[in-house]
Amino acid sequence: MSPASPDVRHQIAALLPRLRRFGRTLARHPADADDLVQIAIEKALNRIDQWAPGTRLDSWMFRIMQNAWIDEVRARERRDQTFLPEEAGAEVGVQDSQLDALAVRRAVAQLGDEQRAAVGMVLVEGFSYQEAAELLGIPIGTLTSRLARAREALQAWLGELPKEMT
Repeated sequence: MSPASPDVRHQIAALLPRLRRFGRTLARHPADADDLVQIAIEKALNRIDQWAPGTRLDSWMFRIMQNAWIDEVRARERRDQTFLPEEAGAEVGVQDSQLDALAVRRAVAQLGDEQRAAVGMVLVEGFSYQEAAELLGIPIGTLTSRLARAREALQAWLGELPKEMT
């Protein structure tokens, strides 16, 4: 392992909000998302010599996170582990706009892993279809199909959204 330069460590730290947001998209639970971010950062720092300077650090980090999540899902399936739902009082005192955001999060959480990853990359993180397809290691047509199915499912679950949310 070669030590990461302070500049690369600062760049990774600057990505934390985006990594956490993507982690929540993938994992559905904040604690699991935080664990996923920690795993991804640890893997990145341990393998920093595999990152090619001059390439996009964010793309590399998102790919590490995606792979770490796939590993976690497989491990959970092997353990046949289940998690309890969030406490019932999690929504006490929230505003209507926050309730709308919670409804969207819940709807996204109902999507399958592949559709959630596509939604996270394109609709949340703002990657182009081409970039997202490359990061996820799938053809662009597959990404487009996953996004279309995800949008249809979200519309069915959420009904008609206000114009500013679409």
